[in-house]
Parts: sequence; C-alpha cells; structure tokens
Amino acid sequence: MGTKIVAVLNSTGRQAASFVRAASAVGWHVRAQIRKREGFVAEELASLPNVQLFEGNPAGPDRSQLLSALFCGAKIAFINTTHWGDEVAIGKACADAAKRAGVAHYVYSSMPDHSTYGKDWKALPMWATKFAVENYVRQIGIPATFVYAGIYNNNFTSLPYPLFQMELQDDGSFEWQAPFHPNDPLPWLDAEHDVGPALLQIFKMGPSHWKGQRVTLAFEKLTPLQCCARFARGVGRPVNYVHGPIKIAVSVPSGYREQLEILQETLGEKRAPYFGPDLEYPREGRSIWEGYRGIEEYAREVFPIEESANGLRWMDEEGAETPSEIDAEEVEQDPRSRPMTPAGRPMPSHVTGAYTPRSHPEGLDDNFFVGST
Repeated sequence: MGTKIVAVLNSTGRQAASFVRAASAVGWHVRAQIRKREGFVAEELASLPNVQLFEGNPAGPDRSQLLSALFCGAKIAFINTTHWGDEVAIGKACADAAKRAGVAHYVYSSMPDHSTYGKDWKALPMWATKFAVENYVRQIGIPATFVYAGIYNNNFTSLPYPLFQMELQDDGSFEWQAPFHPNDPLPWLDAEHDVGPALLQIFKMGPSHWKGQRVTLAFEKLTPLQCCARFARGVGRPVNYVHGPIKIAVSVPSGYREQLEILQETLGEKRAPYFGPDLEYPREGRSIWEGYRGIEEYAREVFPIEESANGLRWMDEEGAETPSEIDAEEVEQDPRSRPMTPAGRPMPSHVTGAYTPRSHPEGLDDNFFVGST
C-alpha cells in the first residue's frame, strides 16, 4: 500500500491502538497522540517500528501546538475523540488542525444521535457529542469518512462493571443482565483484532470511495441470546441472559450514569435500533474485512487471558464443561423454544459473556463507557 504518514488521536484506546498496530505492521509512519507514556499500551506502541508518540492532552492549554505537530505532514488521519474534556471542542479543533495541515482523508469514529429520528427516542449523551463533531467535520468540507463501531467483544468481564458484567455464579456458569430485549439484534466487533485491518482497507480504497459515508464496523449481528450461546461454545461454560435493568455495583462518573439511564430507556425499553434505522450491518463491515474475530473465537482464545490479567482464576477450576457438552446451537436457532420464567422471560440456558477494562485503564475510549461506542 506504499508508505503513508498517518495521524492518530487517543492512541491507547482500543480502536486507535488496533489501527496503530496494523499501520505500523504495513510500514506506514504513524504519528500517535497519547496522554501519557506510562502504561503497558503506551509502552507497547513506543516499541513498534515507524511509530512516533506525541505526548499531550488535547483538552489542555497546549492543544493547538499539540494538534499542529500531530497533523504536520500527515495526509490521512484516524480520530476517535473521548469524553475526557469537552469532546465537541476537541473534535472541532482536530478537524480544523487537519484541514490546515492538508489531510486528504479524515476518518472519524462517530456514533448516532437517536433524538434526530423523530421517534421519541432520547439521545445518548456520550454518543450525541460524537454526532455533533461529525456534523462539524461535514460542514468544514474536509474529505472524511465516518465509522460507527459496534459493541466491543472486549467489553465483557466478570468484574462488577455495569452493563457488560458476566457475573460468575456459584455453579460455575455466568449470568449477563442487560436491558436489551433478548431477541433484538445488536452489532458486535472485536475492537482490538479488527478495527486496524478494516481501517487499513478504508484508507486503501481512498477518500473518493468513502467520501461523506457512514461505515459500520460490526461483523456479527446477534441477539443477546445468540451472543451468549456463541460465547458459551467458546468458553465451555453455560451462561444465562437476564433481560433486566442495568446493575451499578461500583462508583461511576455522573455523566456515565446518565448515559446508562438513557441507554436503558432508548435501546432497552423503547427498543431503538443500536445505530438508528439507517445503517446496515454486518454486511458492510464484512465487505471491508473478512478476517474478523467473532464472539465465539474471542471467548475461546482471548477472554480467559483477559480475565486472568484482571487477577481472576475461574478458568483454572476443574469440572468446567467443554464446548461440545453445551448444546448452544439449538438455543441459538430457536430461542423461542425455551421454557418461560415466572417473570415471563425466556428461560436462560447455555450462554456466556464478560467485560474487561482489565489492563487497559489508560486506554478507555467511548466504547468502554456505553456498551458499544
């Protein structure tokens, strides 16, 4: 694909780090902004060939100098803003700096504003800011593409974090409680594995192909029951999906609490489509990158490692069922065949999942704080 110079914001976040790794591997020169050099992700990026780190806070007083240096000489850029600071102001500043530097293809990681569809849906606050930035990027006329990331496979953890906790039960199974209707499809993405290769392909195809378009980075379209069924086959344990309110067992920032409350209403109670009614998935994502890692493969090969990195040891216990002993396929094909609980919900059967900020605390991006972004 030739040598390119690419600017990347929030490079220790899951999306950006995935892209930095992929771009470095194909010989591109990466100008990667990080907030600090401490942390294993920043240290890993520093060790990669062709990667130059730009340490600084885009929400700080030196933002203008930082962004000017970051974009200088870059012809392409991948920007994923976060909630740290005024996200809209940061997003506008990045777009302005990129335009001044002559960036020819600007890819921004956006999300929908559900309030714009006229269906009595509320906007998720941490998504609406990204949508506002997207609109600004369109207004200033820089050649841009907008990617919409699905729910990270990597969000699952057995730690007590809200929305994607897979709670370990006394019998060794897992239980995932979330407000998503059991039969509503959701978009799924292995952020660390698949964002980088997908973005490489988008950049390779060029700005004229993707100019102004919204592209979904989602490779599986699974209901919560289907997701859990595949996770069960991968991890070798049954897991129950419980359709219920979000449990908050740890202290969370007030802004994130509001995000969760509106997510529960808009995507849960009102069953709004995750990306809104306009975007298709996973066909679009698969047309760009066919080598994606699905939820079953993630559960089998990565989830236990991430859990172990969090100090958890359930994977060392004896007596866990093997994937072949869990007949999850039948459940996935026809979840309606399940018996009903006294509450009138499908009886949970063989399913599993989990979420993990684990060793990535310095790399939390918007998806950490929603369940998908």
